[in-house]
Amino acid sequence: MEFNDLDPIGHDEDFRPRPPFRNHRLRRGIYLLPSIFTVANMLCGYYAILASFDGTTTSFDYAARAIGLAILFDTFDGFIARATHTSSEFGKQFDSLADVISFGIAPAVLAYAWGVRSAAFTNASPELHLVQLGWLAGFFFLGCCGWRLARFNIQGMGGGSRYFVGMPTPAAAGMIAACVHAFAAPIEDVRVSILWTILVIVLGVLMSSQLRYYSFKNVQWGRRQTSLAVVLIVLLFGAIVWFSQITLMLIASAYVIHGVVVQIVRYVRHRIASRAA
Repeated sequence: MEFNDLDPIGHDEDFRPRPPFRNHRLRRGIYLLPSIFTVANMLCGYYAILASFDGTTTSFDYAARAIGLAILFDTFDGFIARATHTSSEFGKQFDSLADVISFGIAPAVLAYAWGVRSAAFTNASPELHLVQLGWLAGFFFLGCCGWRLARFNIQGMGGGSRYFVGMPTPAAAGMIAACVHAFAAPIEDVRVSILWTILVIVLGVLMSSQLRYYSFKNVQWGRRQTSLAVVLIVLLFGAIVWFSQITLMLIASAYVIHGVVVQIVRYVRHRIASRAA
């Protein structure tokens, strides 16, 4: 063995420590794990679109449930990527494309099929142009969803780790899914259909707004919790399982409204501080 075959401290290069092959494959598998949940998210969104085309009460409910599962998979995707330190630019872009399908196209199609189509073809007069209004509202929602995701990819959260700037796209999609799941039967009253269309537009505005929404990312779930917190979490899961319609509707509505409430409180505090100064 020649001197050149030795490393600077005199060890044979053939005996240098190398990482185990098993650990290398495990590390590569961890990077794939968040992408698996992203694919599941995309699959749920695709199924929700297909189920919305059927036009039955049961299929609408299945579509709403699929969007709810997509929200769950999207949450697991981000949580696992942060916990295992496997975030990557590819995963970030792949997740955004999946979100456009599950939280943009799927809820827009569901909102039109459930809240506009039945009313437009049964009771509406041609002068109302309800079909055109429903298509425009759905496209506006989709456009705001894409805008929200692109802005997040460029700017990040903007409000620190505690807040999102603008309502997250899963929350907007969850509001539509919660309404469909709660009321089941498609809308046939023209007046209710117009109100529903306005709600879809408002959700799009909130996504592209500068309002701050709590992110829950600074909650340390691994720390010890009080007995009261554990009991409340168990009760919440029980309410979701046994009274899913009203519980999910209240949760979705509360999250949508709280961003507006926080903005009003901040504005009032700013005015009071300005007058005091």
